[in-house]
Amino acid sequence: MSKAKVGIIGCGGIANQKHFPALKNNADLNEIVAFCDIIEERAVKAAEEFGAADAKVYTDYKELLADQNVEIVHICTPNVSHSEIAVAAFAAKKHVYCEKPMSHSTKEAEKMVEAWKESGMQFTVGYQNRFRPEVQNLHVACEKGELGDIYYGKAHAVRRRGVPTWGVFMDKEAQGGGPLIDIGTHALDITLWCMGNYEIDSVTGSVFYKLGGLKQATEGNLFGPWDPETYEVEDSAMGFVKMKNGATISLEASWALNILESREASTTLCGTEAGAEIHSGMSYSKNELIYNRGRNNQLMEETLSPVGGVAYFGGGGGEEGSIDCRQWLLAVQNNTEPLVKPEEALAVTKVLDAIYQSAKENKEIKF
Repeated sequence: MSKAKVGIIGCGGIANQKHFPALKNNADLNEIVAFCDIIEERAVKAAEEFGAADAKVYTDYKELLADQNVEIVHICTPNVSHSEIAVAAFAAKKHVYCEKPMSHSTKEAEKMVEAWKESGMQFTVGYQNRFRPEVQNLHVACEKGELGDIYYGKAHAVRRRGVPTWGVFMDKEAQGGGPLIDIGTHALDITLWCMGNYEIDSVTGSVFYKLGGLKQATEGNLFGPWDPETYEVEDSAMGFVKMKNGATISLEASWALNILESREASTTLCGTEAGAEIHSGMSYSKNELIYNRGRNNQLMEETLSPVGGVAYFGGGGGEEGSIDCRQWLLAVQNNTEPLVKPEEALAVTKVLDAIYQSAKENKEIKF
């Protein structure tokens, strides 16, 4: 069986923390044959460490897309460039794995979906948190109807102080937003996926620029003090989503918030038969899933054995990242659907975009 030929566009933080290690962990299914970055040294370094013997290096993504040897493209660039690169990749008949979020705006994300449908190629978005054991367990429980009718959910993406101080995270022009689009996107994806409900009726949101510009607020930040002078994005955002069947979702996202509990890539679901909570983030040494219900005239909580770890800052690819990568490569190989479907990722982008729009226009956004 021949190995898939992968090209990486963007050789910065997320490529090194997630994509390169995950692809390396699945070396039986792929080899990285092309690397592209606007900073040539980064692409050269990545090629030397992770590339095939004859891997090529580019500084222009269009040249990489013209490389007939490349079959699959992983887009690991700032959010605002996702759409342009993905559309060009589909036109070049490449399969595309795009890092989350799909795009910084609904308009650009819709362009990506349209180009994908016209291309006949495979497409997925990097919501690897779906592959965490506790998320998988909850999703199966929801599919089986064990929670009953799920009518309320809460998507948690809150850091007490966890502002990323590298790359372009604080650059609004490059990213399109801050914690809402960065980590809120994961929490919302988990919540929608487990609820199995993508029929959105309306969105209302509030976006706050309170702590980012305060020098004193940088104290205790996990990644060291940020520069208040260059902090351009929101430091927190809250959204309220109403579904067409009447169910609702509350979304909370922050990099910096004066709150005790830091809960990230987590969800709370409330159904007619039971409820469930996933706890993950800086306040938890290990991820956990708790089911709650009434039984034998008493309230009960059921838990899994503590599992999992957090994020990719260690640079090991993460177990869920490697599993995500493997199922993606197999989906391309076997021409089957990847777990994260483009239409689902588009729905996430639409909600995030609507929260920003609602806050800006001070009104409810109807879908």
